[in-house]
Amino acid sequence: MEAHRGYEFRVAMLLVCLCLCGVFVSAQNHRPKNVQVALRAKWEGTPLLLEAGELLSTERKGLFWEFIQVWLRIEDHNIGLSSARGCVSKMVECGRSFLGEDLASMFEFSLILRSASPRLVLYRQLAGESLSSFPLTDEVTSVAVEGEMLQSNGDVGGGKKNDRMLVGVNPKGPGAKCCWVDTGGSLITEVAELLSWFDSIAGDSFQQPELFDFDHVYFDSKFSSPVAILYGALGTDCFRQFHDVLMSAAEEGKVKYVLRPVLPSACEVRTTPCGAVGTRDPLNLGGYGVELALKNMEYKAMDDTAVKKGVTLEDPHIEDLSQEVRGFIFSEILERKPDLKSEIMAFRDYLLSSTVSDTLDVWELKDLGHQTAQKIVQASDPLQSMLEINTNFPSIVSSLSRMKLNDSVKDEILANQRMVPPGKSLMALNGALVNIEDIDLYMLVDLLHQELSLADQFKKLKIPEPSIQKLLFTSPALESSVIRLDFRSTDVHYLNNLEDDPMYRRWRSNLNEILMPVFPGQLRYIRKNLFNAVYVVDPASSCGLEVIDMILDMYENQLPIRFGVILYSTSFINKIGENAGEFNAAAGGSHFEEDTSNLIIRLFIYVKEQHGVQAAFKFLSNVNRLVESGDASVDPPEKHQVEQAFIETVLPKSKSPPQELLLKLDNEKTFMELAQQSSMFVFKLGLSKRGCCLLMNGLVYDSNEEALINAMNEETTRIQEQVYYGHIDSGTDVLNKFLSEEGISRYNPQIIISGKVKPMFLSLSELILDKESLLKDIGYLHSPGTVDDLKPVTHLLAVDVTSRKGIKLLHEGILYLRESSQRARLGVLFRPPSVPSGLLFVKVFEITASEYSYKKEVLTFLDKLCSIYDYTFLRMPSFPVEDIEGFADKIAELAEAHGLPSNVYRSVVVEFSVDLGNHLNKVALVLQGYFGVDSSSNAVITNGRVIQLDESSTFVSHDLHLLELLEFKQRIKHVVEIIEEVSWEHMDPDSLTSKFLSDVVLLVSSSLNTRERSAESARFDVLHAKYSAVVLNHENSSIHIDAVVDPLSSSGQKMASLVQVLKKFIQPSMRIILNPLSSLVDLPLKSYYRYVIPSMDDFSNIDYTVIGPKAFFANMPLSKTLTMNLDVPEPWLVEPVVAVHDLDNILLENLGEIRTLNAIFQLEALVLTGHCFEKDHEPPRGLQMILGTKTTPHLVDTLVMANLGYWQMKVSPGIWYLQLAPGRSSELYSLNVDNDGNILTSISKRITINDLRGKVVHLEVLKKKGMEHEKLLVSDVDENLTHEAHKESQTSWNKNILKWASGLIGGSHELKKTESSPVEGISGRLGKPINIFSIASGHLYERFLKIMILSVLRSTQRPVKFWFIKNYLSPQFKDVIPEMAKEYGFDYELITYKWPTWLHKQKEKQRIIWAYKILFLDVIFPLSLEKVIFVDADQVVRADMGELYDMDIKGRPLAYTPFCDNNRDMDGYRFWRQGFWKEHLRGRPYHISALYVVDLVKFRQTAAGDTLRVYYETLSKDPNSLSNLDQDLPNYAQHTVPIFSLPQEWLWCESWCGNSTKPKAKTIDLCNNPMTKEPKLQGARRIVAEWTDLDLEARRFTARILGEELDEPQAVSLSDQPEDPIEDRSFKEDPDLKDEL
Repeated sequence: MEAHRGYEFRVAMLLVCLCLCGVFVSAQNHRPKNVQVALRAKWEGTPLLLEAGELLSTERKGLFWEFIQVWLRIEDHNIGLSSARGCVSKMVECGRSFLGEDLASMFEFSLILRSASPRLVLYRQLAGESLSSFPLTDEVTSVAVEGEMLQSNGDVGGGKKNDRMLVGVNPKGPGAKCCWVDTGGSLITEVAELLSWFDSIAGDSFQQPELFDFDHVYFDSKFSSPVAILYGALGTDCFRQFHDVLMSAAEEGKVKYVLRPVLPSACEVRTTPCGAVGTRDPLNLGGYGVELALKNMEYKAMDDTAVKKGVTLEDPHIEDLSQEVRGFIFSEILERKPDLKSEIMAFRDYLLSSTVSDTLDVWELKDLGHQTAQKIVQASDPLQSMLEINTNFPSIVSSLSRMKLNDSVKDEILANQRMVPPGKSLMALNGALVNIEDIDLYMLVDLLHQELSLADQFKKLKIPEPSIQKLLFTSPALESSVIRLDFRSTDVHYLNNLEDDPMYRRWRSNLNEILMPVFPGQLRYIRKNLFNAVYVVDPASSCGLEVIDMILDMYENQLPIRFGVILYSTSFINKIGENAGEFNAAAGGSHFEEDTSNLIIRLFIYVKEQHGVQAAFKFLSNVNRLVESGDASVDPPEKHQVEQAFIETVLPKSKSPPQELLLKLDNEKTFMELAQQSSMFVFKLGLSKRGCCLLMNGLVYDSNEEALINAMNEETTRIQEQVYYGHIDSGTDVLNKFLSEEGISRYNPQIIISGKVKPMFLSLSELILDKESLLKDIGYLHSPGTVDDLKPVTHLLAVDVTSRKGIKLLHEGILYLRESSQRARLGVLFRPPSVPSGLLFVKVFEITASEYSYKKEVLTFLDKLCSIYDYTFLRMPSFPVEDIEGFADKIAELAEAHGLPSNVYRSVVVEFSVDLGNHLNKVALVLQGYFGVDSSSNAVITNGRVIQLDESSTFVSHDLHLLELLEFKQRIKHVVEIIEEVSWEHMDPDSLTSKFLSDVVLLVSSSLNTRERSAESARFDVLHAKYSAVVLNHENSSIHIDAVVDPLSSSGQKMASLVQVLKKFIQPSMRIILNPLSSLVDLPLKSYYRYVIPSMDDFSNIDYTVIGPKAFFANMPLSKTLTMNLDVPEPWLVEPVVAVHDLDNILLENLGEIRTLNAIFQLEALVLTGHCFEKDHEPPRGLQMILGTKTTPHLVDTLVMANLGYWQMKVSPGIWYLQLAPGRSSELYSLNVDNDGNILTSISKRITINDLRGKVVHLEVLKKKGMEHEKLLVSDVDENLTHEAHKESQTSWNKNILKWASGLIGGSHELKKTESSPVEGISGRLGKPINIFSIASGHLYERFLKIMILSVLRSTQRPVKFWFIKNYLSPQFKDVIPEMAKEYGFDYELITYKWPTWLHKQKEKQRIIWAYKILFLDVIFPLSLEKVIFVDADQVVRADMGELYDMDIKGRPLAYTPFCDNNRDMDGYRFWRQGFWKEHLRGRPYHISALYVVDLVKFRQTAAGDTLRVYYETLSKDPNSLSNLDQDLPNYAQHTVPIFSLPQEWLWCESWCGNSTKPKAKTIDLCNNPMTKEPKLQGARRIVAEWTDLDLEARRFTARILGEELDEPQAVSLSDQPEDPIEDRSFKEDPDLKDEL
């Protein structure tokens, strides 16, 4: 057998040698080429040592300081670390000493991923602002604000100059120092000066600098001490000196020590070698994909200009010779024949270059997906096999198609596809679905870190591994938005009853009619009380009276709604609130003076009882009529108006004079009590703070008519579902059913948060697990008789005992327990009081709670203690010191009366001072630093949910019951069920107390609530995984991945790389089920793909260089044209900055001697996106917002789309401030930035960008008082306006915008003058500027673009400004265009817009470019731009574009040229004359998209952009729709977005227009010809006489700017062009007909 194997090997080697002889020469001449791609951050490199500290601080804030101490000791021992890799390894080693194994692995990966770099950029911004506050020299000032200097000539180049969006430019230290301390009032650069400052602040007032929640505050700092912020970097000598002094001062209570790690510019040489690692090199990023797609070259759109220079840097990558190539494993061959290395490698290169395939026969494609799955599953390393296949698919597909298929694999795949659609990809992390399309490395790392961090916390509580896995897999109950308020009461006054009233008798009562389809907006008239609209109003308010009239109007119009009201008096409720909710205190005795509201309610009730509900509502309507007819400024109505309305109502029906009735009623207590009872009912419901509101079947809405319609539509869906499933039938009382099943007794907007705002949650793990934790020794209070029970709900009250609000909150908490709560306990966190009485009160309360909570009378004792303290101290303006002794005596007496030891309380007076003060200082630090509670506020913290209470907040015992109910039901119950089943095998039974278990539930529930996690899940266990799945079992892993993936898809390409990261660093359990498409008809992948993942190899082991990760494609095909695309995380905006070759048309055989094509991209900006909403209204379409820094408030601006209220802006790491733009937006609206349900308004919203994941902001706006009925967008066009008035109106509208608009996303500078006034342009051009917009990708189209620019400029004497989409422009073009602008006298601007995540995405680059021409016209330009003309890059302009720019397009938002119809040879290709298009257009012309005019004012006013996006979203999901996207979409939508048809001569192209009209052509477009498929350059030279001269001029200029030599072109003979007629082909036979018309 061995001899036989040896013979086979010798035969194989002989064949190899024979092959080598034949191909060696050929292979040497066609050596395979490589492609290498890097992506750099725009900011300078940041120190890895500081990044390590930032990463550790995310685990636990204290670890940041511990890491500093450990590293300082390492520096003391002078450990020689001679390379970047050695330094990073030492940082990782330090990190591992603090963390568990899994978290340590994540720390290592996050460090080499450089994910903390943006945080250091943010600190640079703060350092610059600090220096600019103390301008020691002009140099300091200029450096500090460098990041915010505006460019004066547009967005040019690759960001090499000052970029206003990069706010975190690294400043130089003051006076060449590397460290300084900012105290708010001074800037200190010397330690001696700092020591002097310590002495000077004793007893003096001081100015505090602003702190942020991400700041590093030294943990022993005193809460109330003056702040000292150190700007410096670990590794510098000055840092060590300042740090030691500040640390000691903080421990002594002198200062609050804050560290902001910054290594100033030029200080790299003054730090340790490891301290500077990462700063001297560009920051190369990982976490993105690079695709090299095989390009369809049917039209041969490729530049013929030779590349004269190149980047010749070779990559140090070593090729993996162990991978199989056409059946050969070359590593083994080289081992046996090392002497033939050059020949063997040449043979390998030949095989690699000859295996690329982009087509297969149909029979070869049939089972390709199944064959791929089989290849992966049967490999020794399935994950590596999947990676190799789908990232090099064009080179591997031939061998895959020849594999024999196992029927078991195919059968299992088909069986699974009965449950999952073929080709569908899904992924779940610990049971929660992750969007596989949007997942990126940074998101994955964050998700993994959050899961591993939770597992680590749970392990510290000794929870067994199986239970930890259950907890990690559990999902909280879906937070229902259907929270109904049970308002059933006699205080509800119904106007009508659909089931009983005669006026509805003719309506049908069949409930199934609600399931019948109706037209949008049509109502269903069913004789059943399905919709109960009860309005809660103060009848004396303008809102309340307007609501009454609205109700009566809808009632008279017979809407199928049952209407009712609950009436209340605002002033009466305020008195109730002041008296702790006591009804008698508010209403009793003669002290209460009746207000107008109570009078109206009292009279309303009387009229209802005596004359019926119709008359009662008529009375309310009469009040409103009299108020409106009187003095409009009177609010509320005056008493005589109310009495007059009453008289008018009852006069026709009353037997006695109404005046006597009024006098009699004034003395009638019954109606007064009923009126007060009604107000008390509203107070108990918790609705008084909302003002007027609507209860639709118990759901709370605003009271306007729009909210009613929205509420009715939403409720209709719910009722339909209940009827469909038989839960509601003709005998069901719908209101009673809903309120009985889902009703709550009280509504508090701080607890029941509606809209897009989420509750604030914080993990309490750090406070519980810390050995010196505040929560560990806290004494909890319980309801009587429940001390030994497990308490899943923990309320912590943060109380300021020096305020009556604080004592009231404490009283309500005690009352809550006295009312009995079986599953909750209550703890108190006291703020440090400034008076002795407060300290004594706190000490007594804490002793009682910790030592005597089991006593029967303890709650009564504490309640009375609160009352005595309140009346003795808080209600008195001042008090003598000796009263403390008297207070102590009262406490002792009270204690003795309630069964508590009085001697303990008498001794408290002597003992409480020092220790208690230190304890309370720590509490204050935790409340403000950890929970974010303001120093003057009280708060309620329930299992990690923080509700901050301001002065206007009312929080009573009923609210605590509501909070307990909702939190337990939605977020705690599932945790308790798992904890109760835990088998505590390794725990001492004596330690398993109810307090321990309650603490466990508290920690686990609070931690689980903080994680970002999808509520969606899927049943992966039902899928078969024996023959077609990759399964990796790691029983003790805290991470489990379930996935269904098509390996031959773009999702599969990315996932294959991501699961390799998981496998390497955390070893999760994985179950990946392969789900390829069956019966393929085309290759599923036509691209090579590399996902860039950093590794330790990115750090030099020779010196301190950081190389950074790169994408490397080895041995790419030479003769195939490739196009490069980047697959970057959603928030990234990237652009190429170094790329000599055309990345759109890569032909590697043209590289010559260069072995590797290099391209460098740059992260230009991050995208801040958001959704803006107005509660119970449509999104505020057209709302204008600005974004900037504290010093420069307006850097970018945008407007809100109607589509989901979406908006986006460009940002970089730093602190930003978002606000409404001056003008109509800020006049009508204000921002609501509160997270706890309070209606608090603000001028701006602070947004922190400190990572690479961008941010999604949900922004709520509120109409200002008095502006509720104003419209945001007021159309300029009135049917009665004359044309001149219209023009004047337009100018006025735009002038308002020009007051603030300076440049939308990507806009680079302000438009200095309005377009409507003549200006003098560059080079003496005069007149109104012409704005021209174009887009180009690839060197050929950039060449065309320069020709188009020259042709425009030759044809006009007016100023011209060009707008270019920045996304796809090459570095060379961006280098040339600013010089070209100077030379030829035009202006330009580079603009960009990130494709919104919610909008259906295109995958092909060409279709994305088409989309940018039409989908974002309303938001991509500055709001100050009135009009723009789109001109295709390959067009030559022969007429003055000013003529087109000034053309009256009759109020239409768009103007296009119709297609020519006089070239009869093309009749077979005019698809718009047949089938769908003929029917759809109905006589309207089909327009060409190569040239069009956009009236941006009209376009925005009519929401044309929103309309087009809606059409696009609907049509684009059908692969057969929008074949030519930028052209089909506006033509399809022209019934809604009207198009003005331009005269035919404005666009001529040979393909569609006859030669007879060519002389009149004002522009000539090089349309692709679907008949001849003539190459672009060939057609250009033949069709356009002046094209060659323009081209030569543009190329000469480009060569001069780039320093290249230009080969003069040879004349092209027209005789080379095809003369023979080409056989006509019908449209149906050519699927590529519409590629580019």
